[in-house]
Amino acid sequence: MPVNKADEQVDAYKNGVGHFKETLPGVVEAYHAFTGACFAAGALEEKQKQLIALGISLFANNEVCTFYHVQEAWSKGAAEQEIMEAAAVAAAMGGGHTMSQGVTRVRQAVERLAGQNRLQ
Repeated sequence: MPVNKADEQVDAYKNGVGHFKETLPGVVEAYHAFTGACFAAGALEEKQKQLIALGISLFANNEVCTFYHVQEAWSKGAAEQEIMEAAAVAAAMGGGHTMSQGVTRVRQAVERLAGQNRLQ
């Protein structure tokens, strides 16, 4: 029985996938095969892959995946410090993403508008 929001959300996702599999079993099986291969140990350890997924989950603001990948990273041996550092890197990327767009696309749009005003 779920004891907190994280468990409830992850359980709800797993139940939803189970129902989805009743309708489209081939899709769910293919997805699980694909993600299983992606998260299997290779050049990167499973723990590292879970920490990467956690960062992406945070950046994408995906609450279920955030809870899930914290649990998975923990189960693969990630320490609290490693999990929190992954969250910090995601925060840096989110801020960096906003900054990069501000100094490129926003700046280009402002320059274009300023140029149009000079022509009028």
